[in-house]
Amino acid sequence: MNTPRNILVPVELGAQTEPVLDYAVAFAAKLDAKIHLLHVVGRPLLGSEVSISVTETNMDAIMEQCQQQLEFLAEARATKAPFSAVLLKAGDPCSVIDATAQELKIDLIIMGTHGRRGVSRLLLGSVAESVVRTACCPVLLVRTGVDATA
Repeated sequence: MNTPRNILVPVELGAQTEPVLDYAVAFAAKLDAKIHLLHVVGRPLLGSEVSISVTETNMDAIMEQCQQQLEFLAEARATKAPFSAVLLKAGDPCSVIDATAQELKIDLIIMGTHGRRGVSRLLLGSVAESVVRTACCPVLLVRTGVDATA
């Protein structure tokens, strides 16, 4: 096994983002690795089956806001580990994460997982679980929350 030099860190831009990114930055710093920060804007859904139509103007505003958040996160940590890329993409998160990892020849993916169990896991699914099953490289999951109600 080779030491990871290119680490992909897909984030959701929520409360769990900073702990996952801080973990990845500390990990990358110890390995002298580069971080590729990624956020995937998924298709907004109402319920589990009915799509909401998002106008192009609204989508542009969402993308711009997400890009600013990503850049802020990377700039705040730039002195601790090198960021090779700050990427914002749209689509199915699992597919985009997998494709990005292959495209960038990523050695390791570090991402958060909510630690959901039971019914909430069945209803909400798990991007992390899907990525673990399909990724072209090792995946390190950082547990960011515990759902005590499930």
